[in-house]
Amino acid sequence: MPGQRAQSDELSSLRARIDEIDAEIVRLLNERASVALKIGEVKRKRGEPVYVPGRERRIFERLASLSKGPFPKNAITYVFREIISACVAVQQELSVAYLGPEATFTHQAGVEYFGLSARFVPVKFVEGIFEVVERGHVDYGVVPFENSIEGVVNRTLDAFLEFEEVGVCGEIYLRVSHHLLTKSGDTKGVEKIYSHPHAIAQCRKWLASVMPEAKIVYVSSTAEAARLAADEDGAAAIASDMAATLYGLKVAVRNIEDQRDNYTRFLIVGKESMRPTGSDKTSLIFSISDEVGALKNILSCFSDRGINLTKIESRPSRKRPWDYVFYVDFSGHLEEERVSEAIECLKRMCVFVKVLGSYPAWTSET
Repeated sequence: MPGQRAQSDELSSLRARIDEIDAEIVRLLNERASVALKIGEVKRKRGEPVYVPGRERRIFERLASLSKGPFPKNAITYVFREIISACVAVQQELSVAYLGPEATFTHQAGVEYFGLSARFVPVKFVEGIFEVVERGHVDYGVVPFENSIEGVVNRTLDAFLEFEEVGVCGEIYLRVSHHLLTKSGDTKGVEKIYSHPHAIAQCRKWLASVMPEAKIVYVSSTAEAARLAADEDGAAAIASDMAATLYGLKVAVRNIEDQRDNYTRFLIVGKESMRPTGSDKTSLIFSISDEVGALKNILSCFSDRGINLTKIESRPSRKRPWDYVFYVDFSGHLEEERVSEAIECLKRMCVFVKVLGSYPAWTSET
């Protein structure tokens, strides 16, 4: 038929054009990687770090503003995160420790922050991540810090006190979606459910109403839960899509968390100082003397200079009973005059101050 032949010719022509565009993209990617290599050489001569997350964000924002469609703007960030990740790897391999095993939510956060071209190193404990970063065995670490439902991860807070050379270089907020995973893809015959205690707590109502007879077994991570469920008949796991893919499981029930707005904030830890980006956050830890009005006076160091505190959390110091340290996040960068003045004010009034660092504040567009 003439009409069908014309449509077929048009389709072939469009596909040929796609092939031409793809070939040009590959050529440009290699050209970009060549320029990245030269940038890496200049940075090494100047003693500057290869990885600069603030620079990344400016790239994402600029490219998103240039896009007029129909390519989705949010997809530009994901595409260029992998392009930048690959170009950084060409300059120098970036090693990142995370709370393992593979396919945990911490691993997922690391992949979203650094891209797939980084070398990811699983570590069993939060303290272990801090140790390998401090010893220089890896460039950065990814640690869970707080969940919007369960609150702060105390082991991470304590590790900042234990490891003096490790600070905060970045942050990422990850929406946590919990799925019930089984080998068959349904809930029939499930007698046991494995997962991390936090994941179980975040799905408690669903478990009580839908799977009340199943035995709940706590394990070290959601990824470990998926591994165990993959090797055992009658078992299920509460874990992520990534864990399902890695361990050959199927999603029996999707999104079983009790609250859908379930986010976990992860911190990127390291020993590098981050340059200002114009939208930064600073973190520090301090302790105060046990006297009336001490905390009020300390907080005036920030309020008197118009600095917005975004978080304050107390934690036992573990040195003596009823002695506390305070973790604080606030808007601004250490290189800002008002911020440096606030920190000097703190040092005059506090028993102890540890500045953890300034870093780019995470946004959904980052």
